[in-house]
Amino acid sequence: MFRDEKSSSSQVSLHCSDPPPGGDSSSTTTDSVSPVPNSYDSLEGGSYPESSVPPSVDEAKQAPPFGYGYPSMQPAYQQGPPPRTDSSPSHCGYNQTGMSQLSAALGGLSGVPELEVEALRPVNLLQERNLLPLRPLEAPEPHLSADLKKANCSPNTFRCTLTNIPQSQALLNKARLPLGLLLHPFRDLSQLPVITSNTIVRCRSCRAYINPFVSFLDQRRWKCNLCYRVNDVPDEFMYNPVTRSYGEPHKRPEVQNSTVEFIASSDYMARLPFPNVFCSVVQFHSYANSLGGGSVLVLRMPGDTRTRVGFVTFDSTIHFYNLHESLSQPQMLVVSDIDDVFIPTHDSLLVNLKESKELVRGLLTALPGMFFQTRETHSALGPALQAAYKLMSPTGGRVSLFQTQLPTLGHGLLQSREDPNQRSTTKGVQHLGPATDFYKKLALDCSGQQIGVDLFLLSSQYSDLASLACVSKYSAGSIFYYPSFHHVRNPAQLDKFRKDLERYLTRKIGFEAVMRIRCTKGLSIHTFHGNFFVRSTDLLSLANVNPDSGFAVQMSIEESLADTSLACFQAALLYTSSKGKRRIRVHTLCLPVVSQLSDVYAGADVQAITCLLANMAIDRSISSSLSDARDALVNAVVDSLSAYKSTVSNLQQSGLIAPASLCLFPLYVLALLKQKALRTGTSTRLDERVFAMCEFKTQPLQQVMRMVHPNLYRVDAMSDQGALHLSDCVVPQPHLLHLTAEKLTREGAFLMDCGSVFYLWIGKCCNQMFIREVLGCPNHASIPPNMTHIPELENPQSERLRAFLAWLQDSRTFSSTLHVVKDDASGKTSFFQYLVEDRSESAFSYYEFLLHVQQQISK
Repeated sequence: MFRDEKSSSSQVSLHCSDPPPGGDSSSTTTDSVSPVPNSYDSLEGGSYPESSVPPSVDEAKQAPPFGYGYPSMQPAYQQGPPPRTDSSPSHCGYNQTGMSQLSAALGGLSGVPELEVEALRPVNLLQERNLLPLRPLEAPEPHLSADLKKANCSPNTFRCTLTNIPQSQALLNKARLPLGLLLHPFRDLSQLPVITSNTIVRCRSCRAYINPFVSFLDQRRWKCNLCYRVNDVPDEFMYNPVTRSYGEPHKRPEVQNSTVEFIASSDYMARLPFPNVFCSVVQFHSYANSLGGGSVLVLRMPGDTRTRVGFVTFDSTIHFYNLHESLSQPQMLVVSDIDDVFIPTHDSLLVNLKESKELVRGLLTALPGMFFQTRETHSALGPALQAAYKLMSPTGGRVSLFQTQLPTLGHGLLQSREDPNQRSTTKGVQHLGPATDFYKKLALDCSGQQIGVDLFLLSSQYSDLASLACVSKYSAGSIFYYPSFHHVRNPAQLDKFRKDLERYLTRKIGFEAVMRIRCTKGLSIHTFHGNFFVRSTDLLSLANVNPDSGFAVQMSIEESLADTSLACFQAALLYTSSKGKRRIRVHTLCLPVVSQLSDVYAGADVQAITCLLANMAIDRSISSSLSDARDALVNAVVDSLSAYKSTVSNLQQSGLIAPASLCLFPLYVLALLKQKALRTGTSTRLDERVFAMCEFKTQPLQQVMRMVHPNLYRVDAMSDQGALHLSDCVVPQPHLLHLTAEKLTREGAFLMDCGSVFYLWIGKCCNQMFIREVLGCPNHASIPPNMTHIPELENPQSERLRAFLAWLQDSRTFSSTLHVVKDDASGKTSFFQYLVEDRSESAFSYYEFLLHVQQQISK
């Protein structure tokens, strides 16, 4: 139970740094009882202190239907809104000076010339072809005062599909646009205010954390920006640790920064933090060599002197390893009874990493040789995971699973469900869901014991990822897939795997996490997307949380927002760092509320809309069919442009008209339809399709957009004009090009950034000096067929391209592979499949797609 905040004065400190090194789930309906202890609900503030009287609670209302003209996609987790508390006092205006003057800071939106002229500028999509900006699209800025913009949360962390919130569900329905949030809550930050205080100031009604958008009625009272309750300012909060002054609560770091992290007290702990526990579960055969160098990485994992590690390997039996510090070498313990797995010893399988460092190093060095000559072909994956669960249940922690084939023995065994002859079908794609609930049930058990499972699938054969992925989806884990992996014949994939493994093992991590999203009274969350387990209506259980996972939520408007000019959203992530500290990371986003339909369109964030629709389409393809999901995406374009034409645009001209804010919407949806997760008519392996779906559900927005619509640049004539001058280098900034063969020329070289892979296409008539200075080859014919890196040559052209590639790589956390593609028949498939504006054998060209949309609107 959450207890009263302490009011005694204490020292408060502020650190501007990331905390010490410290989730992918589908939005599935969870009608089972949560395995997470009930106490976790109250830890983040779901209940009230016993000494306080909770405000009266209105009857919970059912969330209204989602505001689309086409049949709503079946979300996997729907809910009614949480109980709403009466505001005390009611919706009165904001008082006080500075940031507290929120209503006045907003101003009228409809009459803003810049928005009317640019965001609402009518664009005839059939006539204007060059719609891409010269640089990658930035998030639209909400129309707020300069002070509020400065205080607002970064769009890289917290982003809404509509930067102008409609004041009613009816207005949202008219716009035919989705309302939702995209979050990247635990991302790496270069600066993060870390606050240590006995008192974490929160609203006594809705439990929101104090933030830059609250109102200070005077020095002793503040009004919550979510539920409008008036709260007292604690005595300790009167002291400002930055200025070391007293009596200026509105200048505290919590009220100056929309992203902060609190060091939490024992009130926020269900139990004392356990040491970090990491367990690797590895299926070993000839791929064992790919884990070379793992001993060095394991020793670099985040944690402190209490960190513990363990190892389990398996084939048709389960192998444990005794690593007690008293031994001279690791001792293998084999359990052959896979139908009733037991732990052979409980005191030396998970050992202190520091104390047993040499034994761990020796084991990881010896393992590849131990299994290199094995002829074993069976895989008892289910029993191996059950063993890891039993081993880690007392403490929780992270399981790293390395799997190379379809499980064939014991619980969780699977049969091949893929028909290779159906990979190019234009009809329904089968088996996108799991074949068994074994892995989901095991994941829920793991989540209940605070165990997250991360899956590395290294296989060139069908492995039923649709079933295996459940073990990570519902335990807040991550999924990595290497579909053409071979440690000898595919060095590019091997290199990517090792770089990904390095990032994975050394990135910060949070344990025993829960995340709650709160929003202004009148707004309601009804669907979550990502990897997690839903603990309650607005609380996500994350056994592990990592800085590379994103989440999405769908929202509706259940009560009119006419009495307020601002809507706010707050995400609070409570977790245990790798150093054993309980922390709360809080992000707050503020957006204006509007009453005009034109303003709703003016504030549309086309990239956020595309990402949210992608999540909804993935759910629809699994719960219904792939064709239904594709139809719903097309209807989303038809409905929004039809609504704009009939309600906002007064132009009588023929053609397909869109506001400038949505002019890229049809292009992005067409790109989605041609993406591996949702395409039809193009040969697509089932596991690769499922993995692409998993990526959409768990990647942050920037990475998803690179997957959906890659960035294409011409790079054979880059100069320093317009370049970024960074501290250690000059980075050229070539212009973006449309994804069509019309933009390619055989005299040029073109770089395509697809997110996880770069393609460098070299035209057959490309300047030989460029080929020689950049690739180190005398001419086009001499470029090797499998070139995967750019040599370091000392000349301006080489330095420019390598600087540009490094700059692009720095914008993502995991390594992207590079493939040099020659302009010949062998290079066309890999590169030209991403030219989404061109017609393919099974899909529209962009112009044909626009004509199709126009025809649907005219019906």
